Amino acid sequence: MSNSANSRRVLLAGATGLVGSQILNGLVADEGVSEIHVLSRRPLEFDNSKIITHIVNFSALPALPAIDEVYLALGTTIRVAGSQQAFRAVDLETNLAVAKAAVASGATRLALVSAAGANSHSTVFYNRIKGELEDALNTLPLSALVIARPSILLGDRDALKQPLRLGEMISIPIAKLLSPILPASYKPVNAISVAQALIKTLSSAHGTVVLNSQMLFQIGRFN
Repeated sequence: MSNSANSRRVLLAGATGLVGSQILNGLVADEGVSEIHVLSRRPLEFDNSKIITHIVNFSALPALPAIDEVYLALGTTIRVAGSQQAFRAVDLETNLAVAKAAVASGATRLALVSAAGANSHSTVFYNRIKGELEDALNTLPLSALVIARPSILLGDRDALKQPLRLGEMISIPIAKLLSPILPASYKPVNAISVAQALIKTLSSAHGTVVLNSQMLFQIGRFN
C-alpha cells in the first residue's frame, strides 16, 4: 500500500466506456489520487499529469506497476463481441485477469461495474457471466470489493461515439417513464452517478459491498 492516504495509486481498465470515462474524470478530480494507471488498447484523448496510459494486449498483460486500488469497467455486448464465447472472454476472463494482475501488484481494494440481475446461477447468459465474475472476484485476497449493479445506464453516448443499441432505444424511454414505480434496483441511473458512487464508497469500504441503482443514485448525487 502507499504510505499516504492522499497518494493513492489507482489502476483503471475500461476508461473509454460510458462509466469508465466518468470514473477517469472522478479520479482526476480526486485530490487523494496521485497516479492513475490506465490500461487501454489505444491512446487516450484525455490528457492529465496524473494519468499514465499503458497500451496493452489484454490477452497477455504485462507486469503492472505498484498500485493500491483497481476499477474494472470493461464490458461489451454479445452483438458487438460476435458470440457468447467472445463476450465471456471480455466481460469475465479479461476483467478477472486484470484483477489478478492488480492484486499481484499490491491492490487490496477493487471496484467493479457489474449489472442488475448479476447471478452466477441465472438462466440468462448475460446475468450469469456477470455473476460468475463477481463470484471469482470474491475469492481474491481483497480488503474491499465494491460492486455496482446499475440497471439501464443513462449518459452521453454521442460524446463517446457510442450510438444507442436497438434495445437501449426502446428500453431507455420506457424506463424513464416508469422510473417512479420501478423497484429500486431496476431504476435507470446516470453513468456519472455510478462512477461517483464507486469512488466515494471504495475509499472506506470493508468486505463486499453491493450497490443497486437506487444506492448508486443516492451516493452519486447526480440526476
